Amino acid sequence: MTAFEWLLAVFCAAATSLHIGTAALTVYRCRRRERLLQPPQEAPSVSILRPVCGVDTYDEATLASGFALDYPNFELIFCCADADDPAVALVRRLQAANPGVRARLLIGNHAISANPKLNNLVKGWHVARGDWVIFADSNVLMPPDYVQRLLAGWRAGAGILCSPPIGCRPHGFAAVLECAFLNTYQARWQYAADSIGLGFAQGKTMLMRRRDLTAAGGIHALASEIAEDAAATKVVRGMGLEATLVDAPFGQPLGRRTLKQVWDRQTRWARLRRITFPLYFAAEVLTGSLLPLLCLAYVADAALELPAEMTAAAVGGLAVLWLGSEAVLARAAGWHLSWQSPVAWVLRDAMLPMVWLHAWLTEGYAWRGNEISTADGSVRAH
Repeated sequence: MTAFEWLLAVFCAAATSLHIGTAALTVYRCRRRERLLQPPQEAPSVSILRPVCGVDTYDEATLASGFALDYPNFELIFCCADADDPAVALVRRLQAANPGVRARLLIGNHAISANPKLNNLVKGWHVARGDWVIFADSNVLMPPDYVQRLLAGWRAGAGILCSPPIGCRPHGFAAVLECAFLNTYQARWQYAADSIGLGFAQGKTMLMRRRDLTAAGGIHALASEIAEDAAATKVVRGMGLEATLVDAPFGQPLGRRTLKQVWDRQTRWARLRRITFPLYFAAEVLTGSLLPLLCLAYVADAALELPAEMTAAAVGGLAVLWLGSEAVLARAAGWHLSWQSPVAWVLRDAMLPMVWLHAWLTEGYAWRGNEISTADGSVRAH
């Protein structure tokens, strides 16, 4: 074998070992929990800020889940930029149905950044009174012990605790494909990184101590990057603290998706990762099963001169190992797993290089009716 062929073989072995290792770490962190955590006897005050914009299929269920929390000392603060937004009527209906829950709806917009979601949350930050503040997207499904699990996951040296989105309740193959991106790929890598001390914040659920964010400059500190979670990661690291992840993350019901919606979401996130953490993002092209399978096929055929059927068997065996590891992870964590999942995992891995390349070659994206430029930070509503 030539030096180049040895390099391909070593890369294939290393990539496969990383894949299995990250799956094992994530199984440990994300294995399903059957027992709900009880509220602590001395429950600290918690403010939950939820930005709302429009109404999607599962928004009533996800927003209502916040009213059913089994925690004695919390307030819900809903933030909406436009009084005519259909989410306003939904929130008011939920407030009326749950008069015993402290819940407020704030309307208005305070432009402090190119990030519409952050601009929407500013007013909520200014009225929040909790010792702890949770920023939670409207499509996060909160279990009854949501707050307890976040507080229990806080560890010494943390500055922020987050939960990546876990796709659930998919309808149709495109939604299963989104599960393939969110669950056994992105969440797997995030938990593996967090387990070795390289955690990154994710904006779906972010728990912070009010005093820490106040010391950093308040919510305006999250405007230092185009994405508030990337800004939060850098803010807490600048304070000598860590960004960490909660064990057993929370679900995001997907409903029906189109392939275009999945593509748009993944390329938007990829561009944001490229802008905020370019060195880490550059290595993403090496993830996924496509390159290791191609390397094994080349080495088996060109270097080892195996017969075609043996080469095919070796490549097929490696593919089963990769897909089987994801299946074990999804089963152990209680994430979506169906006969469509392996097909979605294969398609996702084929798409990863295209998503990566697209992120380097394009600027700007559309989000909730806004055209956002990643080049100059400008925002244009449409």
